[in-house]
Amino acid sequence: MRLANKIGIVTAAASGMGREGAIRFAAEGASVAVVDLDGYAAAAVVHRITAAGGKAIGLSGDLTSDDFARDIVRRTASHFGGLDFVWNHVGTPGPALIEGLDWKDFDFAMNLNVRSVLVTTEAALPELRARGGGSLLFTASTSGLQGSPYSPVYNIAKFGVVGLVKGLAKRYGHENIRVNAVCPGTTDTPMLRVFVARPDSQLPPGETPETLVVKRGGLNPMGRVAQPAEIANAALFLLSDEASFVNGVALPVDGGATA
Repeated sequence: MRLANKIGIVTAAASGMGREGAIRFAAEGASVAVVDLDGYAAAAVVHRITAAGGKAIGLSGDLTSDDFARDIVRRTASHFGGLDFVWNHVGTPGPALIEGLDWKDFDFAMNLNVRSVLVTTEAALPELRARGGGSLLFTASTSGLQGSPYSPVYNIAKFGVVGLVKGLAKRYGHENIRVNAVCPGTTDTPMLRVFVARPDSQLPPGETPETLVVKRGGLNPMGRVAQPAEIANAALFLLSDEASFVNGVALPVDGGATA
């Protein structure tokens, strides 16, 4: 098992990529804290894991609260006896507009995408250090590698995450704490529908979220969007000891879109 005896946290783990990751990590031997705003959906993921013989707990709350962002680390380490990895997967598309931008929406996007993951990371570092090292993984995006005309605010956040990853990798690598990012391209998740149908994104006449998803996939070199499990597989590699000398990487999982 690739994560045997490891203890970890996955945020935004009740659907999409995070859900696939939590389930996969548990199947590979990890004890997993399933963190999500939706407590019922998180409990369903925990049930699936434990029914298959794995170990998991559900933690529900708002990660824009600094107290909760720290508390998930404390509760996970207390329940399982330590912490070896964190997948800071939580995020939000944020507003599409620049002109006429609602600054409250901007603040929420930056708090969830950037501040919350930094707060959790701050809390996690002593726990990882106590285990002799570990792995921190962040979900950035291809929007953290190249510009997007649809989401300049998302660019700000995800470029920030990639910068954070590179800085932390150099700061903590000597302590055997590896820090990496997975950068999904267009992926078939519930959030993708939110992304393409934001109220301020101005859908073209006659288009629906589903038709836009299909069109986005058709533009990819591989002719389709990614499946959540494909992102989870990349996350598994980066968290596992197979990636023991991989540090400071922002790995595109995008079918070649950024090539």
